[in-house]
This record gives sequence, structure tokens and C-alpha cells, in this order.
Amino acid sequence: MTRYADIPKPIRSGIVIVDPERGTPQRIIVLQFNPDTLERSVAPQAAGGSGDSGGGGSGTGDRNEALRLKGPAQETWKFTAEIDATDQFEVAAPDGIHPQLAVLEMLVQPTTEKLRAASQLAKNGTIEISPIEMPLTLFTWGSKRVMPVRVTELSINESAFDVHLNPIRASLSIGLKVLTVSDLPAGHRGAELYLAHLAQKERLAAAAVGGQLGGLGLGGTLGGGAGAGFGTRR
Repeated sequence: MTRYADIPKPIRSGIVIVDPERGTPQRIIVLQFNPDTLERSVAPQAAGGSGDSGGGGSGTGDRNEALRLKGPAQETWKFTAEIDATDQFEVAAPDGIHPQLAVLEMLVQPTTEKLRAASQLAKNGTIEISPIEMPLTLFTWGSKRVMPVRVTELSINESAFDVHLNPIRASLSIGLKVLTVSDLPAGHRGAELYLAHLAQKERLAAAAVGGQLGGLGLGGTLGGGAGAGFGTRR
């Protein structure tokens, strides 16, 4: 008989805030529930424009660039996270889920300290003030998906409150953009983490079982002339 204690607990997805200089975690955000679905988009960075260049089409691209890439693909993630204080009766929640929401909101907000520092520079007559740099953010979905990201969307729907109007249940739509070596300076810790993420994809792709041309209704080798290698009937 299987006991509940024998059932392995699922690994949680989450977000890790990392000091980019030391590489040490500053804060770990474990999602209370793993999202049911993930929406991912991977768009290539093509070197040339679209279409052909003189072959009868209307495109303006360079045919020499058709198979070239300028850099890593642009990858985005979207998912819905749930936070529910009523599912954690053993944890005291005098402020409801305000703390959990605030932690996520601070992923897209500079701190008051940095805002005051920028304001002081402006008062001192500094002509050019650099944009405020945020900590390095990692999104984790198991050990095979650990990647540097920037939060691009955070939409919060609070659906229940306690007697003090503290939110106790909410769903959050979160959008992330994976940061690549095209987005980060050379040698940045985030760039190295992206390369590790890409190397993991390469290892997984190498482990995939390849198909056979016969399964596609093709025979022999591809190319060479009209009908050559395609097993066409005459």
C-alpha cells in the first residue's frame, strides 16, 4: 500500500534574485502552486530581411543571409501564478498576501534608496543620470530550465480579502523575457547563465531520437534535381 509519505513532493518553480557581482542569492521566491500551463514564444533573429532579392518575389532580403542568424532567438514566457493564504492555515498571515505581492512587484520597481540617490544627483546638477540597474533575476522551472529573465508583464487580480481588507487570494499573469548574450554585457554573470541554459537545450536536443526519410515518404538523398531523392512515381 502506498502511503502519502512515500509520494514525492513536486519541485516548485520560482524566481531567484542574484547579486550579479558575487553570484549569491539575495532572495528566493517559491511559487505556492506550479502554473497549470506555460505559454512560450521563440522568435529567431534573422540576419536578412524577408523574401527574395530578384527572384521574382516582392521581398527585399539578401539571399546570402537567408540561413544566417544575428544572435540567439528571442524567447518569452507567460503563465498565471496563484497565491492563496487560506491554503496555508499553519502560516500566520496578519497582512494577508500583501508581502508576497510586494516581493513580486519589487521585481519591476526600483528601491526608494536608489530613487533618492538619483534625485540627489539631479539636484547636484548631474547632466546625465544612468538608468537604475536592477538585480539579476533568474526564473527556474526544474533543474533543466534556469535562465536569466526580465519581468515584462505583471497583472494582479485580487479575488478575496480578510476583515481588514488585506488580500488573501490572487492570481497573477506574469510575462518574462529571457535575457541572452545579445542583451547583457560580455562577461556578465547573466550572460554566462544564459549560455548554460542554451547548452542544456543542446544536450536535450542531442538526446532526441531522430526520424527517417522513409517516414516522410522520401527516399535516397535530398536535392539534385526535380524529383531526385523524393521517391516520386513516374
